[in-house]
Amino acid sequence: METLKRIRLYRQHLTDKADKRTVVRDLNGLQAQFTVNSFHALKIRCNEELSEAAYGENLVKNWTVRGTVHVFAKDDLPLFCHGKERYRSMEFSGYGFFGEKGYALAKSWGYPEDFLRECQEKGCAWTLSPERQADWSAFIVRRVAEGVSDREELKKLCTENGMTKFELDSMFDSWGGGMRELCERGFLNYKVQEKKAFALCPEFEPMETEAAELEIFRRYLLHYAPATIRDMAYYYGCSQTKVKAMLAKLPAEKITRNGADYFYMGDLNGDYPDIPPCLLLAGFDPLMLGYKKEESVFLPREHLRGIFNLAGIVMPAVLLDGRVVGKWSRKNGKVTFALFETVSERGRRAITEAAEACWKDIRSISWN
Repeated sequence: METLKRIRLYRQHLTDKADKRTVVRDLNGLQAQFTVNSFHALKIRCNEELSEAAYGENLVKNWTVRGTVHVFAKDDLPLFCHGKERYRSMEFSGYGFFGEKGYALAKSWGYPEDFLRECQEKGCAWTLSPERQADWSAFIVRRVAEGVSDREELKKLCTENGMTKFELDSMFDSWGGGMRELCERGFLNYKVQEKKAFALCPEFEPMETEAAELEIFRRYLLHYAPATIRDMAYYYGCSQTKVKAMLAKLPAEKITRNGADYFYMGDLNGDYPDIPPCLLLAGFDPLMLGYKKEESVFLPREHLRGIFNLAGIVMPAVLLDGRVVGKWSRKNGKVTFALFETVSERGRRAITEAAEACWKDIRSISWN
């Protein structure tokens, strides 16, 4: 497994640093629910100086792999916002509650009795009808074009212009909603910053869906793999059947180790660098998200919940000699390490040196 670790660290640019554009393209973007995480994931892979102020130049933030928000190269918009049939389309399906299951869901969310009765009587109750979604989508795009970018300010304008609470919930749902559709369809992007705000998306020619999926898959095989079919299904959030179908369309190679089949593309016959003494991975780092977490070669199973918590957050991991031994946090110049196991003095020195190399403004380091 040591060789596999060295190959993956190299291919993910953790021991083969590259420029910003190469890193984000090779890794299919960087997951960015929290922009600070994507900045750190890029910083530890880059061979050039990065500042937080200039980080977002030539990058965009949108919904991509696994239905999650990623930061990626602006010229990859045709790849990640693929599908010509949806591009700039104002044909929406709307949001609503349907049938008995919809009624039960609406009731569990605390919708009022008159709404629930409508849901029962009509078999559905629109929170945002297709027609209203189209109208409000056009309204929002116009406001963004006029310079209103902040999410909360857009919500306020919508309310002032007659959007109901139910429509607001559907349009600005924190898990996506109508705003996500506007982004996926090439109308808007998120700004590359922590505070939620939007910008007009530049025009582009989207790739066909099949070609785009194949290219995303190809990048994985070149820069995450060798990986198992289970790894790939986990990364894509799809079935193993789909993974096998995609593999059949690409010139993938296969090696078998310890009874498991690993697939990849590109040459593996290289003299890969040694595993670094310590790496401080980002939250939602590709090295954690790129493979089935229960079978990670870097994350011991007994430490899984320390990194992948039950709230869906992937914590910043301390990788010591290729093994996750804890997590870290940083605030106001103070770095705190929470270790999951006993670490030697040599190990603590390596962790401290990694922190000092990452941040020049450290005021203190503490251990939990």
